[in-house]
Amino acid sequence: MENPFLHKKYPELQQSEEVDSAVKRKEIRSEEKVSQKPTERIQVYLDRFKELVEDRSQPERDRGLEALKKVLEKKFIIQPENVTESVFLLEQKIARQLGHGDVEITEEFKQRKIQQIIGDQKTSLEAWIDYLASEDALYPDWAKYWVLRSVLSMGKLEKKEEKDGKIKARFGKRDKNTAAPFPPKNPRALAKTIEVLEDELKRSQLPKKERGVRENKSTKLGTEEFNQLLSSKDFSKIYAQFLVEIPAYSKEGLRETRGEWKKYPQGSAAEPLVQSLEGYPLEWCTAALDTAKTQLEGGDFYVYYSLDDDGEAKIPRAAIRMQGNEIAEVRGIAPDQNVDPYIAPVIAEKMQDFPDGEKYEKKTADMARMTEIEEREKQGGELTKEDLRFLYEIDGKIKGFGYGRDPRINELLQERDKREDLAFALNCRPEQISFTKEEALSGDIVFHYGGLDLRSLTSAEGLTLPQSIGGSLDLRSLTSAEGLTLPQSIGGGLYLSSLTSAEGLTLPQSIGGYLELRSLTSAEGEDLRRKYPELKYKILPRD
Repeated sequence: MENPFLHKKYPELQQSEEVDSAVKRKEIRSEEKVSQKPTERIQVYLDRFKELVEDRSQPERDRGLEALKKVLEKKFIIQPENVTESVFLLEQKIARQLGHGDVEITEEFKQRKIQQIIGDQKTSLEAWIDYLASEDALYPDWAKYWVLRSVLSMGKLEKKEEKDGKIKARFGKRDKNTAAPFPPKNPRALAKTIEVLEDELKRSQLPKKERGVRENKSTKLGTEEFNQLLSSKDFSKIYAQFLVEIPAYSKEGLRETRGEWKKYPQGSAAEPLVQSLEGYPLEWCTAALDTAKTQLEGGDFYVYYSLDDDGEAKIPRAAIRMQGNEIAEVRGIAPDQNVDPYIAPVIAEKMQDFPDGEKYEKKTADMARMTEIEEREKQGGELTKEDLRFLYEIDGKIKGFGYGRDPRINELLQERDKREDLAFALNCRPEQISFTKEEALSGDIVFHYGGLDLRSLTSAEGLTLPQSIGGSLDLRSLTSAEGLTLPQSIGGGLYLSSLTSAEGLTLPQSIGGYLELRSLTSAEGEDLRRKYPELKYKILPRD
């Protein structure tokens, strides 16, 4: 049966190489000429397309389907030489934003990433071909062609939240340099997409006076918006809309937070994890098989599934990826992988199961702030007092995901006037900021930048310390607290390893590192623990 839709949608199709090939094949087999009418030429091609993906009476069908996959993969899967440097630079940027510094982009790193990208694209494309060839896809052949051709031109799914709270989604355009996998396959969204187009095509064939009002099949769009969407006959746009309208991801659906966490152990097969995410409008790279395999090599993976309409825990809502024994990242289903507000308490409770759960939240917040400050500084923006207190770690150490200190801190501070910065941040005079031991002990010092090594002192007599010290304070040779007035805060550790009595000892309000007290009796040590339970004791007092 002829259908003019494809000719109107793709006017060049009837003259394409694939249609010519199908026409010639039919003419040879039937020994009859095929009409030059565009719709008839296209239908001959669709008949051949149907043989490849649908007709199970053909003994060579499986071989034909594999041949179709190979043709499409050769033409549409990214070639290694087309993976641009920006892909590797993005990986480097992400590592930098996590506090790892500038990760070297080696040839080995590039090859591993390229193979992962190609594998993910191949798997996601084959999922569409296999589904369209299955008995579950009971759609007209013209619709299957429309779907597959559209999928081949669709890039990464992008979601954003509008001012009115609505979630809008779109797929980017795919070209030879696109590294993203092909779109997620969701049978429900696909069925609705084809249904509304079929209804529209039937409606357009009626006389105008008989068409009536177009039925709005969207649960999110107003009638005018839906009419505009449907009139585009753009699979990418219509499918994206129905993807984000999955009931479980509506505002009402998100209120259902009952469910369960599932652990995918490090080194386990990636297929069960990927299959559990299939078809959902997620921005998680874990939904791609090769990426999931790589991530499971690095650590355990936890997914929280909320209940579906049947009461089964199947709706992906949040994920926790481990790197070794530490939390590497937490993701949600909101735009940019953020956590939706309803599931946040579930994640917070789960965090208590991990030793670094509380630390992870601080690391995430600190790295986000570091990135924001770095971007603003690059654009010539001014840093506030709060920014400077953060960068100079006055109120606490900046925590990141790297093994050492975030290198961006020194890079940002390198060319700055530290004395002026600190005086501004602390509302004091520049001369009340110290950088050397001599300055620190001169009296009337509000803040000492860095650590203070006073291990040679055996007595605190006449000792006047700064109000606060950014680094550690080493008083390891001091045997008595008599006359000792410690700073209000110490950013690093406090070393009092020779102190034999806690009498007269008043500790700072905060110590960022460890408190070393190895020469006290156990009784005095326990008294201090009860008095200052928030401090970290590196060495237990002696018995």
